[in-house]
Amino acid sequence: MSQLVTRTGLPSLLVHSRVNHNMFMRFVFVVRNGEDTKNPMPVHDCCGGFSDFSIRSKYVQVSLLGTFNLNWRTMCSASATEKKDEKPRIDTVKKDQKGGGSVAVPSYWGIETAKMKIARKDGSKWPWNCFMPWETHQADLTIDLKKHHVPKNLADKIAYVTVKLLRIPTDMFFQRRYGCRAMMLETVAAVPGMVGGMLLHLKSIRRFEHSGGWIKALLEEAENERMHLMTMMELVKPQWYERLLVILVQGVFFSSFFTCYVVSPRLAHRIVGYLEEEAIHSYTEFLEDIDDGKIENVAAPAIAIDYWRLPEDATLKDVVTVIRADEAHHRDVNHFASDIRNQGKELREAAAPVGYH
Repeated sequence: MSQLVTRTGLPSLLVHSRVNHNMFMRFVFVVRNGEDTKNPMPVHDCCGGFSDFSIRSKYVQVSLLGTFNLNWRTMCSASATEKKDEKPRIDTVKKDQKGGGSVAVPSYWGIETAKMKIARKDGSKWPWNCFMPWETHQADLTIDLKKHHVPKNLADKIAYVTVKLLRIPTDMFFQRRYGCRAMMLETVAAVPGMVGGMLLHLKSIRRFEHSGGWIKALLEEAENERMHLMTMMELVKPQWYERLLVILVQGVFFSSFFTCYVVSPRLAHRIVGYLEEEAIHSYTEFLEDIDDGKIENVAAPAIAIDYWRLPEDATLKDVVTVIRADEAHHRDVNHFASDIRNQGKELREAAAPVGYH
């Protein structure tokens, strides 16, 4: 038995068969536009019964002969004259200079950020794409800012002395320019959480074990510190030499801290704990200068108002206050992590303070 299906005058052909057929497919021919249909070009020679069969072509000639049962999931043959220049649909949104909106992107992958409807609680459009409303938080201003871990062993003493030595060149370079000091501090403070989270992630997949939530906790810390920096960049415009210094300091600190964490996570977390204590001290002096009128108490940046859920009339003092509270939480988390290691335990053995900024 033979069947002949020919289509020569349609702009396109789509044949679908989702039912199991018994057939023997001998030849599939493609006839080019304008050419004689008596001399088709063979593109396939096979046999089978099809459960998902698609042929897409402008001009197709199919010859089906005999019976045979073979299930194929999918087959698609495209003609030589099929359009090659079709472009995916583009969704375009005006890009906001402060991180809102988005650039023109192809929606081929089904990710159409332009259509995402995200709004504030009051119904106004959410202006940021660097963080979402559910990633914001309110700082705990009741936290004890005076806590201090007294060095108890050699590792603690090394960490304490190291941080005190690092403060000397910082004080000499920035003196009482606390805006620039905070900018430099945050470029360093955002490194430990990322390094620790990355190394714990690699350890987790290498040893096939859970992290106890510590990967997420440390990456949350890194992201929170990065948002401190993004906020300070709205207030402080660093000079070219300060930007160069940031690059150098970040490179040296990342390499040093990475090595330290590999050798002794206990020491690494203790160093971060003491760094956060110094950060609290620096931000306290920052607030004192604002209260004394030495630094103008300007309006808070929009990014800070949305990230910390501050009131619309928030000022620089409010921003520094919530940042200082964040640093106090990071102090507690890292001293806690070091204490766990001091007891000879793995971090995963104690529940991580996820969401504890």
